[in-house]
Amino acid sequence: MKAVIKQVKGCSFVGESDSGHPVNIDTPKDSFGFDTAAHPMELVLIALGSCSGCDVVSILNKKKVRYKKFEIHLEAERAESYPKVFKKIHVEYMLYGKDINPVHVGRAIELSMEKYCPVFAMLKKSVEITSSYKIIK
Repeated sequence: MKAVIKQVKGCSFVGESDSGHPVNIDTPKDSFGFDTAAHPMELVLIALGSCSGCDVVSILNKKKVRYKKFEIHLEAERAESYPKVFKKIHVEYMLYGKDINPVHVGRAIELSMEKYCPVFAMLKKSVEITSSYKIIK
């Protein structure tokens, strides 16, 4: 896998990897950016949520679990001093629908976090990551 990051202006960039889809990246104005796009650390959270979410969706589909809507809410705590890494991340999976078996949901999340999600595998070495889920009828 390869990626190219091109400066637009200041700390505003466009990144593109093998898929060919551009990603706009920026930083807050106090960090020489223009605050017009997602910040790099936000992208790390989004990567974790979307990577695990894809696993969970795939596993639930294989188990024929039907739901109306699926969301993932992430909340992170960062260190106060530089490099201001993530100290803790909580991932909450929200499934909307009826007759959703919580055993299948819990197992899908467990498999994602313990076996399938490479973003989780990288982050767990240095960040405390917890998870929970809610089934909303």
